Amino acid sequence: MSVLEGRSRKALRAALPCVLASVLLLIAATTKVGVEARQHAEQDQRGRIRSEVNLVGTLTSVLDKDGRPALDLAQDQFEVYEEGVKQKIEIFEPETQQPLDLTLMIDSSLSEIKDLEFETEAASRFIQKLVRPGDRLALYEFADAVTQLAPFSSSVPTLQAALKHIVPGDGTALYDAVYLGSEALARNPSGRRRVIVLVTDAGETTSRADFETARRAALRADALLYTIVVRVVQNEGGRNTAGEHALETISDSTGGATYFPNTIGELGEMFDRIDRELRTQYRLGYYPNPRPPDGAYRALEVRVHCECRVRSRKAYYTGGHLD
Repeated sequence: MSVLEGRSRKALRAALPCVLASVLLLIAATTKVGVEARQHAEQDQRGRIRSEVNLVGTLTSVLDKDGRPALDLAQDQFEVYEEGVKQKIEIFEPETQQPLDLTLMIDSSLSEIKDLEFETEAASRFIQKLVRPGDRLALYEFADAVTQLAPFSSSVPTLQAALKHIVPGDGTALYDAVYLGSEALARNPSGRRRVIVLVTDAGETTSRADFETARRAALRADALLYTIVVRVVQNEGGRNTAGEHALETISDSTGGATYFPNTIGELGEMFDRIDRELRTQYRLGYYPNPRPPDGAYRALEVRVHCECRVRSRKAYYTGGHLD
């Protein structure tokens, strides 16, 4: 062996530990990158799966035996079922502070003319009490057609002033009022509660929309419908009982309510009930399992373990193309 070869082998043996260390570091780094990449991919996949299944939210009103809001209920007292299948509640907000978008629809048909002044005064007080910072209200009148008097606004004076522009008209486009109020709410950004308050004698004469079109529009908009039926006469023979039953059905399916004041003097109390209920609602949210098809209405039920009455929407629309 030459002197040169001996020196080369000695140099190689001396450098070998460093080379091995470098290789091990490279393997470790590669493994770490691979693991992190795999974990990141799994996280992305989970994120995509979660984002593809939309959160379903529902507002729930819980009333005690005396009809007062039942407060301080715990999450484990609530159960949510979709198409009869129990769901895992992911969001629970007692007395939700989620802001309101509300369409106030005033019946200005000739049958309502004698009570119209009192109705507008009660509506004005309702606007004053209801609209808080972050909330928005739009005002409409309806007779033979539906007319917007004020767009969505948080300005109480502007909304109250718009009430003075109500003009009595012929006919009553009742279903159109529900349909167009729902459509107006559906155009607003998500993440806000959507509510329709309808003041009417429940007559229906001139709508282009029918009952089912109005009901489905309210469900698709995720809107609660609260109806105050001002009866022109108390005896059943002179009332619009068909319209009353129709409004009760739509209100019930959305999770809202229908009120029947015995006298026009009780109208303010009805508005107060609606305001109180909107301030004491429970907000629930879940990711539906199994995943529902697009373009379908899904049955929804909220159960509460207490001696109380529960109001929540009975169905929701999954989005996508409506068959």
